[in-house]
Formats: sequence, C-alpha cells, structure tokens
Amino acid sequence: MNGEITLMRHGQPNLAAFGKVSARDMKRWIEQYDLSEIIDRPAPEASVGLAATAKVIVSSSAPRALTSVRALGLQPTLVDEMFCEAQLPYGRWTLPRLSPFTWAFILRILWLCGFSGKVESARKARMRANTAAQRLQSLAGEGPVLLLGHGFMNRMIAKQLKAAGWTQEKSDGNRYWSAKTYRMNQS
Repeated sequence: MNGEITLMRHGQPNLAAFGKVSARDMKRWIEQYDLSEIIDRPAPEASVGLAATAKVIVSSSAPRALTSVRALGLQPTLVDEMFCEAQLPYGRWTLPRLSPFTWAFILRILWLCGFSGKVESARKARMRANTAAQRLQSLAGEGPVLLLGHGFMNRMIAKQLKAAGWTQEKSDGNRYWSAKTYRMNQS
C-alpha cells in the first residue's frame, strides 16, 4: 500500500488589532481567534497546486480552517473538531500586559509544562492527535489526503504519523499556508 497525507496550516486569521493585554484578557482574545476566518486574499499558488493533488479533503471545524478550504476552491470530505488546534489556557493575572502573541507563546510553554486551567490538557491533546492521525491513515487508503488544520495540532499529528512509520517527504516551514507531506510505502 502506498499512502500520502499532507498537513497544511490554515491561512492568516483575520483578527482585530489588539494592544497589550493581561493573561486574564487572553480569554477574550482566544475566543475571538477561535471564531476568526482568514484574511480576504487568494491562497498561494503553491498551496492551491498541492491541494489539487488530494483526493480526500479533511478540515478542522474552526472557521479559519474552513475558510482556508474555500480559498483553495475545495469542498471538505470530512470536517471534524478532532483536528482543531490544541487549546490555549489563559491566566487570572492582570500584570504584566504583553502582546497577545507573546502571551500565546508563554501560555503554550506553560501548557506543555502541565498548566491547562479550564482547557484540554497537553496529555489529552496528544491522545486526540493520535486519534486524528489514525483517522487520516485510514482515509489515505482512498487516495492522497489533505488536512487543513493548525500549526501546533498538525505538529502533534505529524509526530504520531512518524511513530506509525510515515516519512516526511516535503516541508515548507511552519507559517500560514505551509504544508508537510508524509508518505507510507509498503509492498
């Protein structure tokens, strides 16, 4: 059996500008981020070309992933929240005030170290990534699979694919619209 799975990150989210915020304010920022679609720009030609080779189109249920699928001119075969981004916790602190992206970095590190607050823990997210990887592998029997997902969850899924014997064949980084392709070659 030959299989191919491409994990593509969504396009750039269309977010309102935020100044410096507290860890407590991050709750509102995360909520807005989770509801955001992507900016109104055409998808990069390389992404469109890569996506056109897929037979099975899978998407996270997040608006930024679904609008990315539409920007590629595709319709998803499967939409499931199991492919959504690993949740970010937020704190109760009012100081310091930092940019949301600085807080996102700090909170992701804290999350990896065990702080999850009221969101899914890193352990549960890894279990979800394992389930997602298994689902993608089963879909790969139908032809090349494209997942329109998220940066951190895609990395977690990739780790599970590698553990199952899949080999990374292509990668173009970790930015918006980036993609990594994995292959399984068995006789």
